[in-house]
Amino acid sequence: MPDTYALFQRLAALPFGIRVFSVLYGLKAPYFRTVRPRVRAMGPHHAEVVVPLRWAVTNHIGTLHAIAAVNGLEAAMGLLAEATTPADKRWIPVGMTVRYTAKSTTDLMCIADTDPSDWEAGDVPVRVQAVRRDGVVAIEGTITIRVSDRKK
Repeated sequence: MPDTYALFQRLAALPFGIRVFSVLYGLKAPYFRTVRPRVRAMGPHHAEVVVPLRWAVTNHIGTLHAIAAVNGLEAAMGLLAEATTPADKRWIPVGMTVRYTAKSTTDLMCIADTDPSDWEAGDVPVRVQAVRRDGVVAIEGTITIRVSDRKK
């Protein structure tokens, strides 16, 4: 399996490399492709993905559909997990709690963050938020991931 973070670092150094990485990452899971994530940042303990507001992901009132936004949050969490999880471990999401705090009326910057201390024991809580262009947080919450030994 390719090292997602190493691939990001290699491509980010090239012209249009992050765009290429974003397309590849959008193909990693079919539901990522539906929101056309644009990766902005990937690293240990932090990742950012933009989910563009477009007709295909709007709801009946013309805002970005909440589940599409949550797909963006999960995409950001996945990038963070890929960059932070030690090579001898694997991760899988086991829970999610989100609150919709404002209408998603613009593109959303989906941000995932952890602290090194979050990784010291047990399940890892990944803080997530989706922020509109005007700085208003539209969705906030936690995605919990379980980190375990990689099977040999």
